[in-house]
Amino acid sequence: MSQFDSLRSESPFQNKGQSGRILTNEELEKLQRDQTLVSDFKQNKLEKEAQKNWDLFYKRNTTKFFKDRHWTTREFEELKACRKFDAQRLVLLEAGCGVGNCIFPLLAEDANIFVYACDFSPRAVEFVQKNPLFCSERCKVFQCDLTTEDLQANIQADSVDVATLIFVLSAIHPDKMRLTLENIYRVLKPGGIVLFRDYGLYDHAMLRFKSGNKLGENFYVRQDGTRSFFFSRELLAELFTGVGFQSLVNEYVMRETVNKKEGLCVPRVFLQSKFRKPD
Repeated sequence: MSQFDSLRSESPFQNKGQSGRILTNEELEKLQRDQTLVSDFKQNKLEKEAQKNWDLFYKRNTTKFFKDRHWTTREFEELKACRKFDAQRLVLLEAGCGVGNCIFPLLAEDANIFVYACDFSPRAVEFVQKNPLFCSERCKVFQCDLTTEDLQANIQADSVDVATLIFVLSAIHPDKMRLTLENIYRVLKPGGIVLFRDYGLYDHAMLRFKSGNKLGENFYVRQDGTRSFFFSRELLAELFTGVGFQSLVNEYVMRETVNKKEGLCVPRVFLQSKFRKPD
């Protein structure tokens, strides 16, 4: 991952809306110049080694790379509001759980929640299981390739209230994104919600890629072999509605993030969205 994917200190500025980031002429020229794609041979190799590259990522960084995501209940009120009564147990799927930075704060805050958590990386799953906060009575964690392995092997169909897909879909090849969403759709209850957050088009991390890292339109490879896609609102809506979801919220989140080490204030662009499985 680029250093800007893991920035820790953010300024208070945040703006949400339908309009994306407008590039400067210099930024536009940079993107227009960078049209050379990574060879098919290397692209096939990256796809075959995707799991290995994420496993190596977690081997290098263990549980220290990402901060716990205490912001999820603030940004996604559905994690609390979708219950019909206070004592109702909420069933959550964390698709692409990493080392548990999202699920453990949720388990600590909410006694009436059961979490299914899965990740592509066996090493990430192992870190979750070894966390002192892990409790098998409240959390089932398992390794899963969301593009090839049916979630129904571990989760009953139509049983999940809320699924989170946070900085996960961007790491999947665009040709396989639909398969991932279909997989999640099958285990969601009718009326169930997907809470989505990921990299938006023209995020600073996208503009940081040098020539030779482009895999396709808005799709890049990092030095460690992991990949990242940058979404437009229109494409994301097309992906979800094409599977059968209804779009509830689909907006850009614009932030200015401070990189103290380099003394820079850089523009971050994310997509934050909510999609519903019809009743």
